[in-house]
Amino acid sequence: MGCGGCRVRFNFGKVLSKASVFFTMVLIFTYFFYCLTGLCDSAPRTLYSQKFADGGDDNLDERSQVLVDLRPPPPLHPGAQLHNRTAYLDAPQVDAEEQLQQQYEQGSEKETNSIPVSNTYGTKRLPNAIIIGVKKGGTRALLEFLRIHPDVRAFGAEPHFFDRFYDRGLEWYRNLMPRTLDGQITMEKTPSYFVTKEAPSRVCTMNCQTKLIVVVRDPVTRAVSDYTQTLTKNPGLPSFQSLALKNSSTGLVDTTWSAVRIGLYAKHLENWLQYFPLSHFLFVSGERLVSDPAGEMGRVQDFLGLKRVISEKHFYFNQTKGFPCLKKPEGSSRPRCLGKSKGRPHPQIPSEVLQRLRDFYRPFNQRFYQMSGQDFGWD
Repeated sequence: MGCGGCRVRFNFGKVLSKASVFFTMVLIFTYFFYCLTGLCDSAPRTLYSQKFADGGDDNLDERSQVLVDLRPPPPLHPGAQLHNRTAYLDAPQVDAEEQLQQQYEQGSEKETNSIPVSNTYGTKRLPNAIIIGVKKGGTRALLEFLRIHPDVRAFGAEPHFFDRFYDRGLEWYRNLMPRTLDGQITMEKTPSYFVTKEAPSRVCTMNCQTKLIVVVRDPVTRAVSDYTQTLTKNPGLPSFQSLALKNSSTGLVDTTWSAVRIGLYAKHLENWLQYFPLSHFLFVSGERLVSDPAGEMGRVQDFLGLKRVISEKHFYFNQTKGFPCLKKPEGSSRPRCLGKSKGRPHPQIPSEVLQRLRDFYRPFNQRFYQMSGQDFGWD
């Protein structure tokens, strides 16, 4: 009897031990299952890698190509036959709002630094700084270079809040932005803000202390680049000279054409200076952003109050594209260059047309040099 009692007690102890191991294994399995399905993304983790990487995103070419397609002005409807200037200027545009909404629904958190969409760290804030212009000046390159910095978080697409979607309200705009921690800067870029009459007052209504970055480029080269981009999407466009000049015999420049009008930097800046002091602007040279990206990025980091993290070691010059690229991040299979649309060859424009445009822009350029305090050497 005594031995039987010992045997019962011994077997009962073995049962408890096995049950304990079983439940422990169940708990461990459940934990790993939840982590693998992304339900534990809110667990503490390192938000930003201090290495040169944007979260190891090796698909910048493809991503940039998608984002470039959101740039204003949107492409004209397929099949539209543009036989004259009026048809080109007044042609309907695609619904950019639908494209932006699709981008937002995919999760703006994926836009920068590979932070998981479900991560709840940080706060969505209105931008501290905005790249407001100019189209075809180098704004996409600047934004991608800035996103190397661990203290910069930027919305990757162009939200167009202050020119197209202002009626949606600041809360809608805020929700587009990525989450940031204290000490980090929230940014966005929409080049059409610089030429939008209502944009300065609207930005100031949000925050008159907002820092404003304008990437400028020789207005003649910029106009040709603008035309080239549109031409690739709409091969039926009239010639550059027929759009740029009202009359080829008189050589009168048509300032109603957006490709010409955008290059009147002094006139656009006058509008912004009614609401912001000059000290709130940084004018970045699109040419130097190509020839000396590290130097221009040093100026940008100083203007934003950031530590100079982005330097020469992050860039190399791609001879094929004619643009600087970001060096290959550790663990990546390839370097990171802008999309295939960058560096496309320009069409041949008659030299007399280009000279007429240079003569036209010269007084506006000189005025812009005086207003900005910088001589960009376009003349």
